[in-house]
Amino acid sequence: MTEAKATDKAAEKAAEKAAEKANSAPVRDGGTDPEPGQLPRASCSVDRDGRMVVRFGFEPRTAGRPRLLLRLRPPKGKPESITRLVDLEPDEPDEPDEPDGRPGVRAGEPEHRWRAVLEPDPALAEGRWDLFVLPTPDAERTPLIAGIRDLRKLVAGREPGRTTLPLALRVPFATPDGTLAVRTWLRPAHVEVDRVEVGAESTTVRARLFGPRPGAGAQALLRLRGAAGEVHGTELRTDGDDHVWFTFTQRELADVPGGGTGVWDVLVRTEEGARPIRAGRLLDDVADRKKVWVYPAVGLDGRTARTYYTLDNELSVEVTKD
Repeated sequence: MTEAKATDKAAEKAAEKAAEKANSAPVRDGGTDPEPGQLPRASCSVDRDGRMVVRFGFEPRTAGRPRLLLRLRPPKGKPESITRLVDLEPDEPDEPDEPDGRPGVRAGEPEHRWRAVLEPDPALAEGRWDLFVLPTPDAERTPLIAGIRDLRKLVAGREPGRTTLPLALRVPFATPDGTLAVRTWLRPAHVEVDRVEVGAESTTVRARLFGPRPGAGAQALLRLRGAAGEVHGTELRTDGDDHVWFTFTQRELADVPGGGTGVWDVLVRTEEGARPIRAGRLLDDVADRKKVWVYPAVGLDGRTARTYYTLDNELSVEVTKD
């Protein structure tokens, strides 16, 4: 590897680490943050269509009704530019699932309970959104502590034939400092990975297509990141109307000019000349599966191939020198 290529690899690795750090924690307001025990605790639920309900207790110090503020985290070093305000309504008890008769309420929490409903439309832009309560339009916003998150209806996923596009998804999660945030995806088409079978010689991926059906020239693609843009294609096989599968060998990635070291992104092209669609696993209740969904590494005579999910829950293969 030349010195220039080595520098590119190091810069790419550093950028990925910086992105991981930036995406793992929310951008906080200036000044002194309140202690976690002083922040309102919010419970939430999401149904399969993306309708999200947020509930929490909050005592306004001024007249008027507070609002829920969602803020899309900007790229590192950039100012925030996308927010959404949602009206809050007094929260009425549903069927009692807590001792005091209100869902998600703990003893000692404020008497004033609020409820916000985020309907599926309009969809939220793709990214990570932090949630705040805004007492008045000119007041300082207050983060919400993540409470109970009922995501059971997300576990079943969706079926291609009964899903409208673009695919809009919302998965609430707790940030490292315990505040409530929402991971969103908005895709015009999608390849949902159902199963990855990593063997000593090859890897097989089984998936479902949300979008165009396979036609002439359909292929699975592994595309090497970087200026060279090396692409390895493999046959895309169908197993029913929406189900597809493909197999690639780790050796094929390592044997390309330059040794194949780097990150190969997995995509599907449904027909010759069509725009490739990124493959990933988005349709469940896991907001960030990179560190919790791990596949075995495969040795390749001085190199190692590791299939993994990225920060965006997309499927990739990293080839490194030992």
